[in-house]
Amino acid sequence: MSTKIWLSSPHMGGTELKYIHEAFDTNWVAPLGPNVNGFEEDLASYLNQEVYVAALSAGTAALHLALIECGVSHGDEVICQSMTFSASANPIAYQGATPVFVDSEPETWNICPIALEEAIQDRIAKGKTPKAIIAVHLYGMPYQVDQVHAVAEKYNIPVIEDAAEALGSTYKGQAAGTFGKFGALSFNGNKIITTSGGGALVCQTKASKDRTVFLATQARDHAPHYQHSEIGFNYRMSNITAGIGRGQMEVLDQRVEARRAMNQFYHNLFADIDGVTVFSEPSPDFYSNHWLSAILIDPVLAGVTREDLRLAFLADDIESRPLWKPMHMQPVFADSPYYGGNVAEQLFENGLCLPSGSNLSDEDRERIEAKVKAVFGK
Repeated sequence: MSTKIWLSSPHMGGTELKYIHEAFDTNWVAPLGPNVNGFEEDLASYLNQEVYVAALSAGTAALHLALIECGVSHGDEVICQSMTFSASANPIAYQGATPVFVDSEPETWNICPIALEEAIQDRIAKGKTPKAIIAVHLYGMPYQVDQVHAVAEKYNIPVIEDAAEALGSTYKGQAAGTFGKFGALSFNGNKIITTSGGGALVCQTKASKDRTVFLATQARDHAPHYQHSEIGFNYRMSNITAGIGRGQMEVLDQRVEARRAMNQFYHNLFADIDGVTVFSEPSPDFYSNHWLSAILIDPVLAGVTREDLRLAFLADDIESRPLWKPMHMQPVFADSPYYGGNVAEQLFENGLCLPSGSNLSDEDRERIEAKVKAVFGK
């Protein structure tokens, strides 16, 4: 019986246990310790910018703390890319603020600079200047950084980068996650590297990192007793999970290379199939880690739909997944404002994420290829 082919499963490098054993041997098992410090330093070094990294319990926690540090509170509005996972938008609601969703543009599938400016202008006209913009590097593809940040700077609104899927991606040679006032990373089990669960906030100043760590450790005041002058959170990463991260950092470049090779595999596979487009960088300025490879299927040209392929994969125990359902289409955000056209809706209707893991074998690729050719009659 064939084993299941996963969309994106964890891929250990081999040295993770060394760091975990060190944590146990030295009794550093709390949310502080040498692995936490080392992992933060490894990440800052990898990002290759003058940034400061705070290791946290999740990428969602990173976005939440970024919003707090941008001054977002009850009654405020925050612009958010609609084409994304719900974790990009949920922290806005945590703060009692209202998400204002913006459509994608078709080249990077990320936030549309034109619709972004339309949204800002209309919210200002309605008496509500947005407090922040959450822009996402979807599936590892950098958004249109120059255009988006030009709009943000024009209206003096800070950008929070959701780079949860984009560690290893760059725009014009600069690492995703280092352009905004803050950048959020994720190390969930399905990400390009994992700490089993965890995230990090990339900060532009040491003061911002110190503030992040303070808030993430219950906002305990400097006092001999437990004293709290503001609300804090239990969001710090443990020394054990940070040890997994340290081992994963040693193989990150290999993981990026393997994911990009899977993307090229799909380019080759679909090259002669009409009506299928593989998600690709729009120009050499963009370098995607291709955390997930995705395709768009034109059912008229291809003769099959996204669902036809997904269900055929499912029957052979091959995991695939529709693109993210846009946030403005989600029942929980039904009353939130939305700006733009139907790009995100069309992407959701016709898009499919394909198995992309760095640990896929030649046998796995042969099964995927055979199924694709059977579905498309090749």
